[in-house]
Amino acid sequence: MKWTLFQLNQLQHKGLEIDETVDVNDITTNSEIRSIDPVHVTGKADLSSKSATFHLTLEGSMVLPCSRTLVDVNYPFTIKTTETFLFQPAEYESDEEELHMVQGDVIELLPIIHEAILAEIPLQIFSDSPNMEEAAPQSGKDWGVVSEKDQENKVDPRLAGLAKFFEKDQE
Repeated sequence: MKWTLFQLNQLQHKGLEIDETVDVNDITTNSEIRSIDPVHVTGKADLSSKSATFHLTLEGSMVLPCSRTLVDVNYPFTIKTTETFLFQPAEYESDEEELHMVQGDVIELLPIIHEAILAEIPLQIFSDSPNMEEAAPQSGKDWGVVSEKDQENKVDPRLAGLAKFFEKDQE
């Protein structure tokens, strides 16, 4: 997903439609992403003599660790982004778009795609799978996970004598 400024100038009157599948496996160097499927990139580019604006939609799926149990969780994503590349340094105002200066005479979208995917990673994700074999252990030596239901009807041993006091009082 690379174009030279010369290629973009030739496509200025025709326009540029994008419909590609991009392999982004090199993004898995991020410790949070365990694997990622190829990303489907669609969109178009608005080209002028001073800038190129790409309206992109990224669709794919990545595998992330569950925040609670570290089990693999499939996380599908759809990202819409608008990126503008300025060919020459100039004053340009935009609230919704990301602005990038063209370095050299080549525009490459792959680093922008990587950045958008990394920004999409949620802070916490939880597995809905009841398969607890893969999950973190629920007990060990001298400890165990306690649910609220277990604690609901349990009487604090320090207050057990007080419960007997009220039983006598009611008789």
